[in-house]
Amino acid sequence: MSVVLVVDDEPHLRRTLAISLRARGYEVETVADGRSALQSVADRAPDVVVLDLGLPDLDGIDVLRRLRQTSTVPVIVLSARTDSSDKVEALDVGADDYVTKPFGMEEFQARVRAALRRGGEGENHPPAVRTEHFDLDFAERTATIGGDVVRLTPTEWRLLAVLARRPGHLVSQKDLLHEVWGPGYGRESNYLRVYANQLRRKLEPDPTHPRYLVTDPGQGYRFEV
Repeated sequence: MSVVLVVDDEPHLRRTLAISLRARGYEVETVADGRSALQSVADRAPDVVVLDLGLPDLDGIDVLRRLRQTSTVPVIVLSARTDSSDKVEALDVGADDYVTKPFGMEEFQARVRAALRRGGEGENHPPAVRTEHFDLDFAERTATIGGDVVRLTPTEWRLLAVLARRPGHLVSQKDLLHEVWGPGYGRESNYLRVYANQLRRKLEPDPTHPRYLVTDPGQGYRFEV
């Protein structure tokens, strides 16, 4: 049974989400503040975290940043903040998805299912990639540069896997969004920009002039290996 950790300081929303998730067969733990969330992740290792940004003790972005120092658990951010810069910041820090309040319960459940698939599904892994600058082992989810391990998030691995299955070929923005985030996505090109930039900073010898993760403006991305 998959474990979902819900982190929100609104008691009514915590109860509503817990009831809905348990009705779908998930085990649910709820906490109301950031420090409790970090402790729960350390103790329980949930399969997905639902994280509100407006917490009473720590800002949700700070919680996410601390979480990413030790864990790659999929994180769905909940927030009443609608500005695109807030979404980009959350994604840049390591969120896997961003849901704006208010939201429909069916949409929320679909996001949870997609996050769980990203975090733990058994998939046909692409062959390992060896380049002059980095090595990628998709089966073991290890990335190294000169023997040093580079930490990639689950979503970064999934994005690379989609591209690595079609090396040198254009993968459209829509196809990438569908395969990485799920069929409910197709217009969130800002997600792709954020994750492509993160991967370039981590893997490319010169992130400002990418050699491996190449953008076809307005079209999609290519993985040149």
